[in-house]
Amino acid sequence: MRVRFVRIDGSISDVEAKAGDRLLEVAQADGQPLEGTCEGQMACSTCHVILDAADFDRLARPSEDEEDMLDLAAGATRTSRLSCQIWLDETLDGLTVRIPGEVRNMQGR
Repeated sequence: MRVRFVRIDGSISDVEAKAGDRLLEVAQADGQPLEGTCEGQMACSTCHVILDAADFDRLARPSEDEEDMLDLAAGATRTSRLSCQIWLDETLDGLTVRIPGEVRNMQGR
């Protein structure tokens, strides 16, 4: 399956992913500047991404806990999600993910 990342500078990276992969790890493997400080425990918002509207509607609704964390994310939009909470499957092939301009990555990416 394919995932398209739109970087802060507008450049695009198309990557291969497998069903069952977590979007955070796919993004990090591609060098995207997503820190994921809490390692997927949903205790931070450093893996915040913005999905295209049509792709957002293909996902299950975020949990209340995820929505609470998104309230803390810089530059959050209506189609924001935490990438640590998105597990890829065949229905998400072609997913387009934008990296927010306000991303803070202390890992130097």
